[in-house]
Amino acid sequence: MKERQKTVKKSYTFEGKGLHTGLHCRMTIFSAPSDHGIVFKRTDFGQEAIIEASWRNIAGTARSTALSKDGVDVITIEHLLAAFSGLGIDNALVAIDSAELPILDGSSRPYVEAFLADGLHVYDTPRRYLEVSKPFLFEDPVTGSSLQVLPADSFSAEVEIDYGSKVLGVQKAQFAEGDDFASAIAPCRTFCFLHELEFLINHNLIKGGDMDNAIVIVENDVDENTLRRLKTIFNVENLERAPEGYLNNLTLHFENECARHKLLDVIGDFALAGLPLKARIIARKPGHSINTAALKSMFENNNIVYSV
Repeated sequence: MKERQKTVKKSYTFEGKGLHTGLHCRMTIFSAPSDHGIVFKRTDFGQEAIIEASWRNIAGTARSTALSKDGVDVITIEHLLAAFSGLGIDNALVAIDSAELPILDGSSRPYVEAFLADGLHVYDTPRRYLEVSKPFLFEDPVTGSSLQVLPADSFSAEVEIDYGSKVLGVQKAQFAEGDDFASAIAPCRTFCFLHELEFLINHNLIKGGDMDNAIVIVENDVDENTLRRLKTIFNVENLERAPEGYLNNLTLHFENECARHKLLDVIGDFALAGLPLKARIIARKPGHSINTAALKSMFENNNIVYSV
């Protein structure tokens, strides 16, 4: 029996600040008809400000993935797209009143829990797929990142991350169609290194970051002045380096949660193919830049075929 297209069963509203802009956003996700795809609408620009979740509209990858069309932007879309892709949701309309989606807890879990609580609406319309016609390798010699895409009968992805970190070490994670995305991948939160925080703050990034939506990795002991400054920036009273090498703002869901979050990002970025992929993705040191560059290159080099 052929797999059928899905959408959310009702509308869902999420509110919060964007991770990088710090701007408040109200976002409502609506069900959509079959063959509609995933589409964003900027309600603050009017009813015609529509941006399709497509590789053709990729506009930036500075710490997140951004889309742009006709001068209208949508930023940090990957966690929501991963939720749609991981649950097999093909169609939805996402209405937002600001440029950046709310970061919520830094993962896909809030979306997944809301959608699954009501179940999904299944259409009679069969799913359409994209198939990879031949093996494809995209490499970045500067960063040492690589992304390999292989023909397959279904979707799977595996990642390896290596930041030269004594805290993280080398971490791996994998996901295949049929695995429980909701429990294994969706809860995994975004992360950064303590030494990156000042750079990000000084470059007007992570304006919406706080101690509830990010794992902070700390390579070395932290002096009191740094801790005091971070407490002020993030408005928390108790902050210190845990023995495991993370700030004690949260507890890890998995030992390899950071690798799983990078896998979540890969799933979200490749959802910009526009249709579900039948492919095996092997990513080493992935990031939004190489994820989206590889995706664009696949289409531009005619390495994709359509199927039902």
